[in-house]
Amino acid sequence: MVTLEEAVIARLSTHGTNFEVLVDPDLTLAFRSGEDVDIREVLAVEKIFKDSKKGEKASEELMQEIFGTTNPLEVAEKIIRKGEIQVTTEQRRKMREDRLKQIVALISRRAVDPHSGLPHPPGRIENAIEKAKVQVDPFKSAEEQLSEFVEALRPILPLKFETRRIAVKIPPSYAGKSYRIVKGFGEVEQERWLDDGSWAVIVKIPAGIQPEFFEKLNDLTQGEVEMKVL
Repeated sequence: MVTLEEAVIARLSTHGTNFEVLVDPDLTLAFRSGEDVDIREVLAVEKIFKDSKKGEKASEELMQEIFGTTNPLEVAEKIIRKGEIQVTTEQRRKMREDRLKQIVALISRRAVDPHSGLPHPPGRIENAIEKAKVQVDPFKSAEEQLSEFVEALRPILPLKFETRRIAVKIPPSYAGKSYRIVKGFGEVEQERWLDDGSWAVIVKIPAGIQPEFFEKLNDLTQGEVEMKVL
């Protein structure tokens, strides 16, 4: 739970009244983006204010009338999802930087240079974004902004989005540990357990993360994994 000193205001203005909660700015964005975040962790205090700076609580009668409940967690969720987040200039700058890194990571993982077939290094993508002068919205998730950035980058940076189908065979002693890694990288199309206890799987992954995928499984299995691009 964020401290009161570090919290920012989330405000929803409706029916001529302000409803405010004090929140963690980073967890608020994660919550709004659909990540699995406990609302209690987002809030600095489980109270609904009319004016948080003055400590004035919101009317329970109005909360019941407008939100259909006086439960502070339920009301807070609606304020956070629909309201505005009041952040300082420094907080907004940091949020933009963090969101930019996430967007760059998505592009690097999902796209490749069509000439080399390899992912672009993050630094090259960042330079291209600077040249394209596309603006980061700190209040939208990286996923929501991805198509806009890709469209702006195409005239500057050659990008090709493609997937690879990888056949993987993992020895019995590493199969259990590898399961989560494989599924975390992409979509499992086929899988079966072989008579010797090995796990055979065909997984579809973004082409840009193939080197990372191979490295992770080789490290985990000490090189005993068998992988083939189909």
